[in-house]
Amino acid sequence: MSKTMTAPKVVLTVGNSMMGDDGAGPLLAELMETNPIEGWIVINGGSAPENVSYQVRELQPQCVVIVDAADIGLKPGEIRVIDPDYIAEMFIMSTHNMPLNFLIDQLKDDIPYITFLGIQPDLVGFYYPMTEAVKNAVEEVYQGIKSWRVDYFPELEVCDEDEEEIEE
Repeated sequence: MSKTMTAPKVVLTVGNSMMGDDGAGPLLAELMETNPIEGWIVINGGSAPENVSYQVRELQPQCVVIVDAADIGLKPGEIRVIDPDYIAEMFIMSTHNMPLNFLIDQLKDDIPYITFLGIQPDLVGFYYPMTEAVKNAVEEVYQGIKSWRVDYFPELEVCDEDEEEIEE
């Protein structure tokens, strides 16, 4: 791909569509392929997004939004921006080959702005259907990308034990 065909923004979706709510990412990719959003390119990373990281790099984007189902202890379908530095610390449940923080750290070398959006799943298991709450969340993410602002979705609030001790 030539440098004249670079994309300013990329959505990298992650997940397995055969595993119920873990298919949130692939469903978003399908939605964006069917109804493209101007200025955005979608890449479906499936359950091994590290295998398509070269495609993301080739596009030389300024911004990448990674979307995946993430067990973050919220109600099914809730969406949060998750700080990549917290992914390993939080032991976020993943059905993928490699923890996403490794992929994000790798991409940070070439891409200035990376945002990780997590959608709280309800049911994750082979051949389970996707729940309505997660389908609705995927539509909400799609709409959010159309009018993208980093603060469109709330950040996941992570409780740091050291901060709690200071506040008391």
